[in-house]
Amino acid sequence: MNTADLGLPVDVPSTALFTDHYELTMLQAALAAGTADRHSVFEVYTRRLPEGRRYGVVAGTGRVLDAVENFRFDAQVLDFLRERGVVDEPTLQWLADYRFSGDIWGYPEGEVYFPGSPVLRVEGSFAECVLLETVILSILNHDSAIAAAASRMSSAAGDRPLIEMGARRTHELAAVAASRAAYVGGFATTSDLAAGFRYGIPTVGTSAHAFTLLHDSERDAFRAQVDSLGGSTTLLVDTYDVKEAVATAVEIAGPELGAVRIDSGDLLLVAHRVRQQLDELGAKNTKIVVTSDLDEYAIASLAASPVDAYGVGTQLVTGSGHPTCSMVYKLVARADSADPKAPLVPVAKKAAGGKTSIGGRKWAARRLDADGVAEAEVVGTGAVPADLADRQLLVELVKGGEVLSREPLDAVRERHIAARDGLPLSATQLSRGEAVIPTEYV
Repeated sequence: MNTADLGLPVDVPSTALFTDHYELTMLQAALAAGTADRHSVFEVYTRRLPEGRRYGVVAGTGRVLDAVENFRFDAQVLDFLRERGVVDEPTLQWLADYRFSGDIWGYPEGEVYFPGSPVLRVEGSFAECVLLETVILSILNHDSAIAAAASRMSSAAGDRPLIEMGARRTHELAAVAASRAAYVGGFATTSDLAAGFRYGIPTVGTSAHAFTLLHDSERDAFRAQVDSLGGSTTLLVDTYDVKEAVATAVEIAGPELGAVRIDSGDLLLVAHRVRQQLDELGAKNTKIVVTSDLDEYAIASLAASPVDAYGVGTQLVTGSGHPTCSMVYKLVARADSADPKAPLVPVAKKAAGGKTSIGGRKWAARRLDADGVAEAEVVGTGAVPADLADRQLLVELVKGGEVLSREPLDAVRERHIAARDGLPLSATQLSRGEAVIPTEYV
């Protein structure tokens, strides 16, 4: 696997150092104590949704699978750990041969989730599973947060397409992951070429205000762009005077001008005025694209406006106020010895402050009402009730260390749309509220 496929610089040999120091010191102590080989079950879940969110979106699973495959301690990484004295020599020797050989189950990417949903389950020896905690959480917490924001924006936009354009508002590698997550959540295109290259997401873009300011006049800038990119291009019309710019744009490109973009001002008012002006000039098919620090609330407020597409940046790549999902990776069951036949014992953290966990390997299913609409997320540790047997959510992703399959991103995107459509209508409300369906433990 080329590390470029993960959105990593080409000089990063693996994902093994995308972890916390204490994962390795736990490993060292467990190896010395003889407990490292105990069969263990870890689960990823969140205790609550971000405030005001009605559902979560599982995103980043494909990147998790790549990260697990690439989790290798090569000579350069081992030398770093040795020089820093992070772990002792026996532990370094163990790490040199590390290959995850366990099993991973999880919600299919694009699926929705709720508090307590076991969105990922990692099984194997304690030693091999504990090392994956940080990299798995860093991917799922980021990507799922962005996908949830994207889903809300997509729902607010309805049939109007959304353009992801937040690369300049976040870390360069996070921007690529954010673009992927946004596509899962319903965005149609991205401005980020790295995301297009790595994940096949359609890319778009034309010009910024700097291009207009470069030329001696707005007319010269529009002429240069149309001559180069054709009349179907999108002209940015708010550098100076919008009304004058629209008139000039149609004069130069003709009534078949592809689109105009508005990036400032009262977007609702300006969009109505521009639509009227375009129609009067005969450019009835010219579309209007709006940008300018949009979020799901701003998009919803423009529902009655003659806008054809939205470009979203900062609010998207920062999760629209919720940049993480607060997912955790907890040990929920383990054997009492290294004997492969040793039974699993449920374990759980018992603590005050809302951080209590529920032990045991879990299954999850979504119960539907008589109309086929989701009414509850059911999570259990025993036998699956017969009426939920065909509604189970977890699927096998990795078996014996081998990734079973990888899905096209378009399939993940379609799954999310179907999953969201299967929720009660109140799931798409932007008003404050609790999870749209309850989580029931059985």
